[in-house]
Amino acid sequence: MIALRGRARSASLDGPLRRELWRLVDGPARQPDEATLGDGPAGLRVRHAHHDAAPRGNEIVLPPHLGHLGAGDIIAVSPTGDRVEVMWRPRSRHNSILLTERCDNYCLMCSQPPKRHDDSRLLDRAGELIRMLPADTPELGLTGGEPTVYGDGLLALLRLIHSELPGTEVHLLSNGRRFADAGFTADYARAGNPRLMAGIPLFGPEPALHDFVVQASGAFDQTVTGILRLGELRQRVEIRVVLQKHTAPAVVEIAEFIARNLPFVEKVALMGLEVTGLARANLDDVWVDPFDYRAELAEAALLLKHARVRTQIYNHQLCLLDHRVRRMAVRSISDWKNEHIPACAGCAVREECGGFFVSSRHRRSAHIRPLPSPSADGHHA
Repeated sequence: MIALRGRARSASLDGPLRRELWRLVDGPARQPDEATLGDGPAGLRVRHAHHDAAPRGNEIVLPPHLGHLGAGDIIAVSPTGDRVEVMWRPRSRHNSILLTERCDNYCLMCSQPPKRHDDSRLLDRAGELIRMLPADTPELGLTGGEPTVYGDGLLALLRLIHSELPGTEVHLLSNGRRFADAGFTADYARAGNPRLMAGIPLFGPEPALHDFVVQASGAFDQTVTGILRLGELRQRVEIRVVLQKHTAPAVVEIAEFIARNLPFVEKVALMGLEVTGLARANLDDVWVDPFDYRAELAEAALLLKHARVRTQIYNHQLCLLDHRVRRMAVRSISDWKNEHIPACAGCAVREECGGFFVSSRHRRSAHIRPLPSPSADGHHA
């Protein structure tokens, strides 16, 4: 696990900081948004915890668990310098920007429980961060909450991204309901970014199950309508199916629904549960051992594959998957919240396996086991 926030060990500032985001540099800061990592003649200086000297003016000392920070990283610093949050790590493939904690769904297993307060400052901060990113940024994610609550504000951010980062793959997580609005979806398409993909969850093959999981009446109809509108405008869509106690028994029917009604989507992700947020609070109501639905998961994945729908399996350990679909599994867990456990010691395919969410300490499968080397036909024992 890689820590992404903490309290500064100490801070000595001439006055409140007037900007929040800082790019760390090794040498002298040459731009107003740069902070020197170590000694520097002026501006904000940032030191690692092992620095022994007393802090001078405009200097903060990082807590030990943020010792991984280096040049190129972008951090947010509170006006008093006592709080530090890591916003961007150029060495990571898993950089996402949280746009809001508000959402019009209330999913039983949501990893980011919705809040109601106005947090539009996050959208403003996202715009500032986008302007600081290098032009060769390969990919970025936009998450919530539900980013479409901003309406035109989100569309303006997407246009900014297309302008500032035209070569960057952009993945927008959304519950898809706002895309039922034909006018909004047309404006979204006019952003004209061929590298933009919307990742939209579908939790049932019919309204009752999906609406129950997201705790919102009418959500299924809006989400499916939204996906269809995006398809009509040739926008890229990924469908995400999170497998938990209520959805896992229906995963084959969900796959059939997608193959029959939404075959134009670019990808389907069949995802394991992250035991945090509401999933942890509702654990007994949503947890199911992935070992118990491995046959249904394999059938659904192969059904989609045979329907020529690109399909990947996220957040599942290889030892819990039917050998026929292990090659469809990807290392999807973000590096900062990823780990392996002692039971993985000696596993021949550990480096190919996505491992665990750190939050799996609260509940994980009882069937984790090390796998031997693949046999000649590519199977595992």
